Amino acid sequence: MIGFLRGLVVAKKPPSLLLDVRGVGYEIDTPMSTFYKLPDIGEEVMLYTHLAIREDAHSLFGFVSEAERALFRSLIRVSGVGAKLALAILSGLSAEEFHRCVEAQDAARLVRLPGVGKKTAERLIIELRDRLPELPTVHLPGAGTLPAPAASPVDDAVSALIALGFKPQDASSLVRGLPSEGKTSEDLIRSALQAAAK
Repeated sequence: MIGFLRGLVVAKKPPSLLLDVRGVGYEIDTPMSTFYKLPDIGEEVMLYTHLAIREDAHSLFGFVSEAERALFRSLIRVSGVGAKLALAILSGLSAEEFHRCVEAQDAARLVRLPGVGKKTAERLIIELRDRLPELPTVHLPGAGTLPAPAASPVDDAVSALIALGFKPQDASSLVRGLPSEGKTSEDLIRSALQAAAK
């Protein structure tokens, strides 16, 4: 297993990045909560990782904290929750907020997340209420400022929402309904996720 990677950020396109680790480029998918904390291109970052191996693909997922990675691993063990849905959940709620939802049995809050229906929300609460991982408080060094604006923030934001499980028309209407003047793609994604959760 690959436990963590430390390297230079070569490229970022929400919700993925390309990380150069001593001349080897790793494509890593991240929840938006981690993506927001990535440093600028050319700067160093260290991410906790999870490697998922399937017959048709090897996928690497990165997280800025152990708490996010532990929650991701718990989520993908739930029946009917794959890596894409787990990333969408972590993009819409912090690990702490998710813990509070499960403890309070707040299925209504979970249903507001993209791809989470009523049955999935109830299954998450039932299956995870007794086995949620403890929340480690250790954060990795290397997480810096928000990235510089992308060439087309609106298109990047729409693509990121689609990658997180939104239907293309919903993603487009969410993002295009926001004021985009002077906003980065990360600002737009954050605002769209907040609007979708209301």
